Amino acid sequence: MKVRHNVRAVLLDGGQMVFLRRGWPGGASYYTTVGGGVEAEDADLEAALRREVMEEVGATIGPAVEFLTLTEPGEKVTVVQHYFRADVLDMDLNRRGGPELDDPDIGDFSAVRVALDPSAVRALELHPPELAAYLWEHADDWGA
Repeated sequence: MKVRHNVRAVLLDGGQMVFLRRGWPGGASYYTTVGGGVEAEDADLEAALRREVMEEVGATIGPAVEFLTLTEPGEKVTVVQHYFRADVLDMDLNRRGGPELDDPDIGDFSAVRVALDPSAVRALELHPPELAAYLWEHADDWGA
């Protein structure tokens, strides 16, 4: 059984969280975290996270703290999702450059800011549901 590791970031910027809005023409939008697969040239999970954050939202981040790990078993590949939280040091969407941005079939791939508040998280169609549940419970603690 192959195991693939992904890194995902809940980015904190002041009193807000930064997510990605994903959607396709004629389909419903949903929200997810910035991130993607760990590549062979990444020194470790945090290096992969920093690369993905720069590619997808053009941001540099402070220290990253892993807060949740989800395992998705599959028939051929098990995917381990590592969720981190990190403060945004600076962000410029003009610096984005990941391969997903060049794919015309990717659909809407927009950075959005959401209040660091459980009710704001509940208002989103945030994927995966385990992450949404975690943030509903802990968003108030993160703002303290």
